[in-house]
Amino acid sequence: MSNDWIEMTRSLSGGLKEMRGGAPDVMKAFSMIAQAATKAGALDTKTKELIALAIGVAVRCDDCIAFHAKAASDRGASSEEILETLGMAIYMGAGPSVMYAAHALEAYNQFAEKKTEVAAG
Repeated sequence: MSNDWIEMTRSLSGGLKEMRGGAPDVMKAFSMIAQAATKAGALDTKTKELIALAIGVAVRCDDCIAFHAKAASDRGASSEEILETLGMAIYMGAGPSVMYAAHALEAYNQFAEKKTEVAAG
């Protein structure tokens, strides 16, 4: 099965916007947690997105995979870094993580390809 991961992030944006309007305090607090957690410190933002991608695979969250594959691509993650990250997710999550790692690789490849197309003009 092939997913359109780029479209998935677009279509989820509407639901997230509705959540921000319907539960503004919760969503604002979640946004603050996300900003604090992803802020560069001992780990850079790319590394943190790779960790988030691995967790998305391990907990079997397609939506998380879509957003964090995009963020990892946007922060310059290489295919090799993605594959090593997915190897760790598989190690920690066993068989089901193998299946979701394939989803994450497909998502990353779509975002990386789009980024290359945009850069080429």
